[in-house]
Amino acid sequence: MPVNASRPAAANEGLASTLSAVAFFFVMTAYYIIRPVRDQLSGAVGSQSLPLFYGSTFLVMLLLTPVFGALVAHFPRKRLLGWSYSFFIVGLLAFVPAFLAQDRIGARQLGVVFFVWASVFNLFVVSLFWSFMADIFHSVQARKVFPLIALGGMAGAVFGPLVTKLLVQIIGVAPLLMVSAVALGVALALLFTLSTNHDCREPWHRDEVIGGSLWAGIKELWTRPFLRYMAILIVLGDGIGTLAYALIADYAKLHLPDKIARTSFYNDLDLATNILGAALQLTLTRWLLMRKGAGWGLVVPSLVNLVLLVLVAVLGIGHIAVLGFAVPMLSVMMIGTRGFAYGMTKPAADALYTRVPRETRYKGKNFVETAIWRFGDVVVTSGVTLLGKFGVAVGGMAAIGAGISVLATWVAARAGRSPDLLPEQQVESAGKVAAPAARPSISS
Repeated sequence: MPVNASRPAAANEGLASTLSAVAFFFVMTAYYIIRPVRDQLSGAVGSQSLPLFYGSTFLVMLLLTPVFGALVAHFPRKRLLGWSYSFFIVGLLAFVPAFLAQDRIGARQLGVVFFVWASVFNLFVVSLFWSFMADIFHSVQARKVFPLIALGGMAGAVFGPLVTKLLVQIIGVAPLLMVSAVALGVALALLFTLSTNHDCREPWHRDEVIGGSLWAGIKELWTRPFLRYMAILIVLGDGIGTLAYALIADYAKLHLPDKIARTSFYNDLDLATNILGAALQLTLTRWLLMRKGAGWGLVVPSLVNLVLLVLVAVLGIGHIAVLGFAVPMLSVMMIGTRGFAYGMTKPAADALYTRVPRETRYKGKNFVETAIWRFGDVVVTSGVTLLGKFGVAVGGMAAIGAGISVLATWVAARAGRSPDLLPEQQVESAGKVAAPAARPSISS
């Protein structure tokens, strides 16, 4: 008998949210074990090579979009999770001999391939995780539990760099990929358990194929206002984070020529970012989503980005005192933009995705958070390179970014009130509707 039929809904919700948080902990641990290797490569080449890195990633995303759409259209979500996560587990293991032969392959050649693969890993694995979360929780539940689930991910994002720093001295770089593969395998096992026994929505859709067109993710971008707002917000809002990343890459190339120093620098940025994100999820984010609604979780980070960019435009890249330490202003901007993106924007956006049909949650959401995201990265990093050639300094780029943040704030406010979002009352009552009556809306 399904768990939903034998226990109180509140108890199942609590167990489901706990297992989800633990699963996300292992997902983010797996990613953050490999992330410092990728980021120090960016610091080695500077921002001028980032358009190539991001452009290659964008092309790969476009090629994978119909593949992902076909998987969603033909397989139930449990098999979709199994095939997708298993693909990346095998990929991690396949890179082990490549890193053992790094001296023969060449660091630059291997670096470009690994940057693209790690970026695809991050976007697809994390995006699919949150699509699944939006599929097993109702809207009101999502606003309550998503910040807590995201907190589990932030714990993994802190644990990953720590375990990497410890193990790399003992086992080296290549075996770390095997540790990451094990962590992702544990996450997959937990997601299987959630899919089978702890779905908080109506039981009939658990093993049902989502169906629809393999190109639905692209098509829905033009037909659903909410997806259009989210796509624009990805380009504008997350573009600010990419701007910070590009400027930091130039800073690291100029001031940190040593590979170990760059890796340590990026590792410290990750730790500070994830601590901020965790603090937000424990305090402001959950309160904001429950009291004011998920839309405000998109607006507030855009306002924070605006303030940080104005400070960089005024203060430049000079150091400021933070808790008694001299910290580059660019580091403060990157930690702030990313911390609010992970700690507030992501839980808020995923809570809103509970109010769209299942096909949109998987195909549309995945396309926006993979191909559109990397398209925005290409645009931003190419723009930074172009502005640099015209002699625009960091302060000028920050001023342009501040203007973009104003527009992003307006788009964020519109996204939270998009006319095609289902009212929460209708979402909550969906589980009471008979399966045959509810199914037509899934692939419409």
